[in-house]
Amino acid sequence: MYNNPELNKYFGGNSESMPPIYCKFYKFCKYLAFIFLMYNYLGKNFKRTTIMELDILRAVDPAVAELVEKELKRQQTTIELIASENFTSPAVMAACGTVLTNKYAEGKPYKRFYNGCENIDQIETLAQERAKKLFGVDHANVQPHSGAQANMAVFMYALKPGDKVLGMDLSNGGHLSHGSPVNFSGLYFDVVSYGVDENGCIDYDNVAEIARREKPKMIICGASNYSKIIDFKRFKEIADEVGAFLMADIAHIAGLVAAGLHPSPAPYADFVTTTTHKSLRGPRGGIIMCKEKHALGIDKAVFPGIQGGPLEHIIAGKAVALLEASKPEFKQYAEQIVKNAKTLSEELINEAMEIVGGVTENHLMTLDLRKYNKTGKDIANVLEKVGITANKNTVPNDPQSPFVTSGVRLGTPAVTTRGFKEDDMRETAKIIASAVIYSDSEIALENLKARSLKLCEKYPLY
Repeated sequence: MYNNPELNKYFGGNSESMPPIYCKFYKFCKYLAFIFLMYNYLGKNFKRTTIMELDILRAVDPAVAELVEKELKRQQTTIELIASENFTSPAVMAACGTVLTNKYAEGKPYKRFYNGCENIDQIETLAQERAKKLFGVDHANVQPHSGAQANMAVFMYALKPGDKVLGMDLSNGGHLSHGSPVNFSGLYFDVVSYGVDENGCIDYDNVAEIARREKPKMIICGASNYSKIIDFKRFKEIADEVGAFLMADIAHIAGLVAAGLHPSPAPYADFVTTTTHKSLRGPRGGIIMCKEKHALGIDKAVFPGIQGGPLEHIIAGKAVALLEASKPEFKQYAEQIVKNAKTLSEELINEAMEIVGGVTENHLMTLDLRKYNKTGKDIANVLEKVGITANKNTVPNDPQSPFVTSGVRLGTPAVTTRGFKEDDMRETAKIIASAVIYSDSEIALENLKARSLKLCEKYPLY
């Protein structure tokens, strides 16, 4: 007999009065039924745990709960090709939804301005040590709320307002926080830029020439839209020649660097910044890594320089993600990111699409739409209609404004997390190419949407 009435209903019978052969058969059937019921019971309870938070939210705020459910469905039924997005593991999401959100912890581990931080200190230290080990650096500050704030802290420590900075031009693949005139980096510092050549590649000799002429206090390497391997050693040689600090922003390629699939800037750069939510597959946030001689100054630049209390629940998520990134499975994942991106770019070229710089060497690429007389804004909207999310992006020497653009950026970290392989990327490329060519045909777009949904159903998400 069982205390659980449901189990007792099926397994509480008595077989003592049965003939031996029937008794054995009865017990065998009971065993099979027990396995089936427990499988069903555990499956239902696993599903309950994944939606438990939504049940709690729905009871308090059904409007927000409904929108979260809609967003979950959107992610489940869409091919995610935004290069800066990914899907975190349930463990990372669980860490980010803990009681750690309740704790104020201004300061550094074991040097806080608040009491009651003994557990927080250990979690943040874990995240720091894991980042140091994963990237081979002397020091790591895991408190920045974003990659832009990580960059801001480096600026605050290394520079004074008005100092000269050499960074990659935004329209050529750089980032807002590398010197855009509408960003703090361009508003408070004297910025000069380098770009890419007609082949979509950084011309390192040109960078050196600009550096010699302009004598910047800091050089920034790293990009938000560059599909080639970055030569950090060459950047270091240029920085040393003109006496400049070198900052490497690896926000996009951090997962590839961690897996050994892209050269690391750690031996060369004074400062390495990254986000944790792109190819690293963690929660939304940032990290600053640096040489030991800069550690104290960087920490002070983060707090009290630009931030108050750190988001310790997000730092816990970072710690989990950094642990996951240290596993052999993560290297396999990163290898597949690169394979998928290479296949996607090759197949798009086979479909007569133009890719800036040709076949990619990392996780992303940019579709150049100028020969079709179509804009990035329009095609990004068309792709969304067929179940693919991507973002409009400028191309080198773009005649369109940043709000319109002539390109669409594509990346493979999220679809690789989902399980896509090379054949899936070939089908995705065909859908994209057809969407560009037949963007005015609603019938064609409906057919393409069905093909996208079929791929999504092949790889269920969450």
